[in-house]
Order: sequence, then structure tokens, then C-alpha cells
Amino acid sequence: MSFSQGLSGLTASASNLDVIGNNIANSGTVGFKSGTVQFADVFTGTQIGLGAKVSAVSQNFNAGAVQTSARVLDVAIVEGDGFFRMKSPGGEIAYSRNGQFNKDKDGFIVNAAGLQLTGHKVDAAGVVGVGLEALQLPSSAMLPKATGEVVSQFNLDARGTIPTAAFNANNSATYNYSNSVRVYDSLGNPHELATFFVKTSPVAPSTSSPWDVYATADGVAVPGPAASNRIGQLTFDAFGQLVLPASGKMALNGIDFANGSAPMTVNVAVTGTTQFGSASDVKQLDQDGYASGTLAGFSIGKDGVLTGKYTNEQSKALGQIVLSSFVNPAGLESKGDNVWTETAASGQSLTGNPGAGTKLGALASGALEASNVDLTSELVNLIIAQRTYQANAQTVKTQDQVVQTLMNLR
Repeated sequence: MSFSQGLSGLTASASNLDVIGNNIANSGTVGFKSGTVQFADVFTGTQIGLGAKVSAVSQNFNAGAVQTSARVLDVAIVEGDGFFRMKSPGGEIAYSRNGQFNKDKDGFIVNAAGLQLTGHKVDAAGVVGVGLEALQLPSSAMLPKATGEVVSQFNLDARGTIPTAAFNANNSATYNYSNSVRVYDSLGNPHELATFFVKTSPVAPSTSSPWDVYATADGVAVPGPAASNRIGQLTFDAFGQLVLPASGKMALNGIDFANGSAPMTVNVAVTGTTQFGSASDVKQLDQDGYASGTLAGFSIGKDGVLTGKYTNEQSKALGQIVLSSFVNPAGLESKGDNVWTETAASGQSLTGNPGAGTKLGALASGALEASNVDLTSELVNLIIAQRTYQANAQTVKTQDQVVQTLMNLR
């Protein structure tokens, strides 16, 4: 017997204790993956071994439990083997399962080490692109949009009487029904657009029922193609269904608020409007314009899409988080700070969009993936590793006694 076996055993056992201690120390670290020491025996040309060595420290990439959080930028990967793709300011790429993110002073989404989360940005039209860049939340305001279309749907009471006096927006006796909607000019200023419906006499021998339509913008009559400023006419068949206009739209042209904004043309869609024997009312009334707004908050969907919520009650896609997976994640090189880098052993990263049912997994905002360390198992392993270390120390002690016996021979 030589000291080498016992010393190698002590060294290997010390490494095992270090790994177990590291696991226990990181049992509360978000996204941490536990490690396991793999041992190998050491042989020379004889059948008597020279002890043990650490052949590798493998990591367990099984997912940890998902825990809820109150922060939008706490993100967990659910039911998938994907990694967040991170980028350093210098351009180096790293990967992590730790979804604790923050927003830096420039609006970039970063982890605690300053690595930037990457994904797809959006173009000027708000369409998610395909390139991989650092995701940055906008600091500029959303530009206003002038109303271009009003989508409306009414029921006009078939029992209504035909007014005898000419239409006057200020005289309710000259029309049967009216409604209004808030619209926006090119500067984002709100205005009231009102429409008025006047039942008229059917033209013989037709049995259809026509209604004249008028409009005002902030109380001023909107010019129409007819001399009476009528902007259009709705005609219904004997079953109360809309016949004319065939396109289901009426155009309001030349609306000028004389406030420096561009003149407006608004298409009023009336498809689905009916004439039944019930009270006149509105079924749908929406418009597509809005004022300017600043980013008030955002959400992250299962597919990784960041949706901004603005003070003008509008929502807009801001980007999409991507995930990466590896053929052999055990081949990744740990760099600390909960990140790994790609190696030849891991294979090249396979990057794609997250989502439910995908191999990469879906994202859960307001949640975090806990460490996958099993404390109970680690404490048991700690006891076994301690006993192994003591046993190897005993072999060194025994060898020392043998050598001492030899030294005492006379």
C-alpha cells in the first residue's frame, strides 16, 4: 500500500464535498442547476489501482419548480428545455434559465450582470421582425393617429314617423335618431362626430324604406354630395335588412377643424345595420383613431411577445423574446452568474420562438423557476461524502502506521 490511493481518495472526496456544498449554497438561487461529481478509478500497468479521480462534474438541467412573483419582468420557462438568449455589450452570447430581469437606463431588458435579453424587434408598423437583437423598451411617445374609419351598427325603428320639417341638427323633431362618437384629428385632438338618421317616404312602386343620413363634427355640418348636406342614404328591404349602400360604407369628406390639423376623410361603415320594429339603438360603435400616449406598462405573453400598454388606451407589440436549446446541454460551459456559453460539446444553439407545446417551452410572466436542488438528497449525499472522506483519511493513517512499523525494525 502507498499513500497515493488515500490521497487521491481525499482529493476526490474533497471535490465531491465542494460540489455538494455549492448545490446547498445555491438551493435558493433562481434558475440554478445542481451538479454531480463523476469519479473514475486510476490504474497503471498493474492490477492494483492507484486510487480515484474526478472524471467530470455533470449538471442536472431538469426544470425547477415554478414560483409566482409580483414583477412583470420575472419570467419563467415552463415545460421546455429552452434558455434565455443573452448578449453582453461587447457582443458575446450567453444563455440562462434565470428569468429575473430589469430595465436599465436605456430601456434595455437586462439581468443582474448587465447582459441584455435578445429577441425579435418590431418595425415601424408594429410587426414583429425576424432578426436577433437586444430588446429595448421605447422611451418615445406613441404618435397620434387620425380617425380614418368608424365601424357602426344600428337598429333604426321601423315604426318611426316621417319628420315633416327639413333637417336641423339643433331640432330633434327633424330627425328620428342620432348618435355620436369621439374621433381624433391628425394632431390627436378629440372631436365629436354625430350622425343623424331621418326616415323618408319610400318611392313607389318600391317597398323599400330609405333613411337620409346627416353628420356634424363638433356641431358643424359635414358637407355631403347633395345640396342638403346629406352624406348618404340607407335603404332596407321588406325584412329590415340593409340594401344600400351596397358597399356598407359612407364617406365623410373635407372635415376641417381649422386648428392646424390635416383635413379628414372618414369612412363610416354601417354593415349590419337593420330596420326592425323595435327602439332605435346602437349595436356597435368603434373608431380607429387615437391621441398620442406614453408607455404606461407592458405584459409578456406565453409566446414571448412584449405588448406595451399606453396612456391613450392603445396596445402595441414591442418585441418578442426568443429561446435557445441545445442537443447536449450538459456540454455547456458554466460562466457563473447563472449563465452558460456554447461549446463544441453542446452543439450549436437552436433558437426559436417560445410557445405552449413547443420543445423550447412557453413563458410565464410574474413567475420564476426555482433552483432544482433537492435539499434532502444533498444533505444525505453530504453525510455519505463525509464518511468517504473519513474512510480515505483512515487509509492514510493506516499507511502511516505501516511505515512507522518499518521504521521501528532493528
